[in-house]
Amino acid sequence: MPSTLGLVAGGSRFPHAIAAAARNHGWRVVGVGFAPDTEPDLPQACDAFVWLRLGQLGGIIDFFRKQRVSHIVFAGPIHKPRALSLVPDLRAARLLLSLRTRGDDAILRAVRQTLEAEGWQVVGADTFLPHHITPQGVLTRTSPTEQQWTDIALGWEIAGAVGKWDVGQCVVVRHGVVLAVEAIEGTDQAIARAGDLGGPGAVVVKRAKPGQDRALDLPAVGPRTIETMAAAQASCLAVEAGGSLFFELEAALRLAHTHRITVVGYAGCAPEKSSRTGNPCARDHREEI
Repeated sequence: MPSTLGLVAGGSRFPHAIAAAARNHGWRVVGVGFAPDTEPDLPQACDAFVWLRLGQLGGIIDFFRKQRVSHIVFAGPIHKPRALSLVPDLRAARLLLSLRTRGDDAILRAVRQTLEAEGWQVVGADTFLPHHITPQGVLTRTSPTEQQWTDIALGWEIAGAVGKWDVGQCVVVRHGVVLAVEAIEGTDQAIARAGDLGGPGAVVVKRAKPGQDRALDLPAVGPRTIETMAAAQASCLAVEAGGSLFFELEAALRLAHTHRITVVGYAGCAPEKSSRTGNPCARDHREEI
């Protein structure tokens, strides 16, 4: 009998990609979804599925027990403002009362500890989607300008600083001015807000929080990120190389080319030492689109 993977699914097509990859490798996949975040066709991608309310930790545990799950993976975002109004069940209420802070990472770490105490192993999404890890270097035909490299470095440092407080993963900068820091609204809304406040030409930086449990919440970008940036007239995206997921990379780069957006897989290196534009650890991955 194949091993059974428990999929805790948020929004986007991310959970579908996990389910497909796992089933292709012989796993039986059973999913838990939360309306309206989880896409309604996800049950068809799983061997068994249940819809629960956000906050039903006991319901997740009961379902996974019945399905004889051996491993668990988390995939997809949850609309954070909606999460503030959740009604927790007894298991979730006890967990929340035990926490000193209630940022994303604090809650997810506590959920992981609870699930692993039940005997399950929590694994990262990159276990099933290693080819989606963001490569390092300039990914588009055009490289960042010197000013954009400077803004990338600033955004990287600020994202790391606020990430230590479990705030968000994304910072938007324009000409040395911080336009937006992602909080509860999420990356797309932070980018849109930056466009409203600062006008065209902003640089979007997204990275994991320092010390973040990467099995639970890897930063993720894709074509929708580029579309959101285009609507906000942002000009450059820098996402953590080796520590983030980039979905539909080729499609995203085609969109970036259309909208004249530069994309970089960034590793935190000093731009002024680059062979071309300042990044000594940036390998060249430009796409000829």
